[in-house]
Amino acid sequence: MAWEKVVTAYDSVDKAKNAMKVLQNAGYDASDLSIIDRTALKSHETDHVGLWRRLFGENVWDHEAAVYGNTIDKGGAVLAARVPDDQVARVMSLLDVHQPLDVHAAAAKIGEKVPVEAKALVTPPIAKTEAKDPETLRLAEEQLNVGKRLFETGTTRIRRFVTERPVEEQVSLHEEHAEVVRKAISEPSYVADIDWSDKAYEVTETAEQAVVSKSARVVEEVTLRKSGSDRVETVKDTVRRQQVEVEKSPSKTP
Repeated sequence: MAWEKVVTAYDSVDKAKNAMKVLQNAGYDASDLSIIDRTALKSHETDHVGLWRRLFGENVWDHEAAVYGNTIDKGGAVLAARVPDDQVARVMSLLDVHQPLDVHAAAAKIGEKVPVEAKALVTPPIAKTEAKDPETLRLAEEQLNVGKRLFETGTTRIRRFVTERPVEEQVSLHEEHAEVVRKAISEPSYVADIDWSDKAYEVTETAEQAVVSKSARVVEEVTLRKSGSDRVETVKDTVRRQQVEVEKSPSKTP
């Protein structure tokens, strides 16, 4: 079985430790995992390329060594995981969750030049070959890892306010008026009933008028609350895979 080292740089020791716990929980042996920080390298020069090549192999680039040293000098850490070559893709996806440093971008920030051939490598993390047969071709493939993130789609607000609208009602009103009725009397018998004293009669006239009053009552209740729903979304992308082609050429006979 061939083994490879997956090397990951983190800007804090805590991130590196959390990433190591993830690998251990995923079944990887603690003896194959190591964290390199200031404590581990207190007696070494962290920017020395030879140091990192002794730790991770001769295929460590100069700009990578510079990033590892700069990361540790600033209080970060480098996590190295020794895993079977067929587990590299899985390990890299697990480590990527804890936001490792992009070695190429970090190298550019500190003024290190990244060779063109190094830019073609997957980063972060970076897999370092530990043992390889010189006549063996390694075939790699990418895996699609789909995560989720929460974002705001908008806000909903309810507000109570007062409006006015004109209304009208019809009501029947009653009025009472005084009416003077005169009639002529021609009977002679009324002559004996003549009363020459002063008298007065009075009738009170009345009328109804509309009186308006208002009453309030609760007619509706509005509540603002959240309701959740799930939907399935198909994420489409392309992944690369290396393949091998075997071509046999017949020997030329004289």
